[in-house]
Amino acid sequence: MAESALFRYSEARLRTTAFLAVAFALAASTLSAAVKVIAVDVDGIVHPVTVEIVGSAIARAKQENASLLIVRLNTPGGLMDAMRETIEEIVASPIPVVTYVEPSGGRAASAGFFILESGDVAAMAPGTNTGAAHPVAEFGDMDPTMKEKVENDAAAYMRSICTKRGRNSEVAETAVRQSKSFTEREALDQHLIDLVAPNEQALLAALDGRTVTRFNGGSVVLHTAGAEVEVYQKTLRQSVVAAIADPNIALILLVIGAVCIYVEFTSPGLIAPGVVGAILVLLGLSAISILPINWLGAALLMLAFTLFALEAKFTSHGVLAAGGAVSMVLGAVMLIDSPIPEMRIHWSTAIALTVPFAAITVLLLSLALRSRRAKVETGSEGMIGQIGAAITDLSPAGKVLVHGEYWDAVSLKPAAVGASIRVTAIDKLKLTVEPVPHQEGG
Repeated sequence: MAESALFRYSEARLRTTAFLAVAFALAASTLSAAVKVIAVDVDGIVHPVTVEIVGSAIARAKQENASLLIVRLNTPGGLMDAMRETIEEIVASPIPVVTYVEPSGGRAASAGFFILESGDVAAMAPGTNTGAAHPVAEFGDMDPTMKEKVENDAAAYMRSICTKRGRNSEVAETAVRQSKSFTEREALDQHLIDLVAPNEQALLAALDGRTVTRFNGGSVVLHTAGAEVEVYQKTLRQSVVAAIADPNIALILLVIGAVCIYVEFTSPGLIAPGVVGAILVLLGLSAISILPINWLGAALLMLAFTLFALEAKFTSHGVLAAGGAVSMVLGAVMLIDSPIPEMRIHWSTAIALTVPFAAITVLLLSLALRSRRAKVETGSEGMIGQIGAAITDLSPAGKVLVHGEYWDAVSLKPAAVGASIRVTAIDKLKLTVEPVPHQEGG
């Protein structure tokens, strides 16, 4: 009886131990899953690939059951449409999103300010700034009515975001209408952001246990203590597109591609320059197409190419080439019409491209024109005008020696053995010749 009771007690104890072990494992697994955080970088210009990068990071965070997504901001701004699409991805995210301006010295200006305010939690690192979100025209100047419409639309969009996130919409609107900027401390004091954190670990510590209200009205308690941050790595395509979206790189690709294509046209059959050139030109055009183009700059570039071509054809002692170089520099600098310096082509890039491009273009055009003007020296055409000697009497048919080769020939006028003759025509393997004076024939 005692042994039976002891057996039942041992069995119950084993069951309890096993249950506790399973519960502990499940709790550990849940805790491990709850502290995964994904971070994605939004640096440089906000453009269409930014939308894809943020969207992919959100999808990965959802797939890996991450408890939080951190969008690291360091941007001077960018395109309005790309900014709106990026915000749409953020507010629709099933995972809470923290927008965080870092590192110290970084900024979230213009479109970056809108993205900062769209996060469930907005934070900044010390020494950063934000604001200056007044909308600007992407293509030329706007008339007063259109300018007012765009400004009102942007201001209403900012109020909508800040009101939904519970932030100071009145102060935020001044960044849109008056281009005001704020340090991290000013932004915190005026309730434009929620936190100031020196680094991500401090940010995660401050977020742990915090209740955030999602854009759809739901509430989520964040558990971020001790979380390990995994950085979203861009795909190869995203990295390439993001790189060439820089107008300076896009212009370099266009110029190199144009030179390669010209080499292919002047030397048909090389193939490689044509293929490489076509690829580079298409990549450059794909980047330029999403940027605000100033058509005066484009016209100056076309004028530059025309002047380079004329320099190779006419003797201007470098005047046309110099004019082409000046036109190309000015056209390159004016090509992208944007108030954001990072979205414009730099003077250094324009000059560094123009000088070698002008020299190479004029050289290649000169060589091509000279080769067309030069007398043909090879093949059947190369025989025309050559001087030879009659091996037999030509009356009118006979044999001649031209270029060290014996030919059947027909003379337009009789010629004696040893007389100098000139080739006037060729028909397959028979030459038509004429006698030349002794002085000319040598």
